[in-house]
Amino acid sequence: MQQKNPVLNLPNILTLIRVVAIPVLVLVFYLPFKWSDLCAALLFLAAGITDWLDGYLARKLNQTSPFGAFLDPVADKLIVAVALVMLVQVHATAWLAVPAMVIVSREITVSALREWMAELGKRSRVAVSQLGKIKTVTQMTAITLLLAQKPGFDLAGDIVMTPWLWLSYGLLYLATALTLWSMLAYLRAAAPELLKSQSKS
Repeated sequence: MQQKNPVLNLPNILTLIRVVAIPVLVLVFYLPFKWSDLCAALLFLAAGITDWLDGYLARKLNQTSPFGAFLDPVADKLIVAVALVMLVQVHATAWLAVPAMVIVSREITVSALREWMAELGKRSRVAVSQLGKIKTVTQMTAITLLLAQKPGFDLAGDIVMTPWLWLSYGLLYLATALTLWSMLAYLRAAAPELLKSQSKS
């Protein structure tokens, strides 16, 4: 008789650690120390690495589970949304607020789309694609760089753009473009079902 995988296997424990790390990330980010920015960035980077690692281990050790399939994307979206909220508050500029809004809105839209397609038994049509993986890596890199150093401001209250910030903003906008592109790809894949549903209503 084949033994069932326990719910609290190694991949799921790593995912749970990622969820528990969210309030720690917030606390560290707002600590009044010079090292808090870098520490917050390293925490976020570690979360991104465990995102890859828990998926790899689940497949390698044959420890996939419904709980892990549910919690893994939730953990990713939570930590990204929390990090973006903190960055918008610190940067306080439309140049960051707009891509943050697009990224969060996309995650909500795609999550709802996948849930709806799952109810139809056709979730595989909107499974994570290679484009989605590239988007995730670019997004995680951009957010890590932005967390690593809070911006400075001039006498007029405008952000002083450094080469570091230009790079960080550039990667964030690239991630935003990939976010929209991947969302459109998922919507296109689900279009036959969406149009079919619309024609019956």
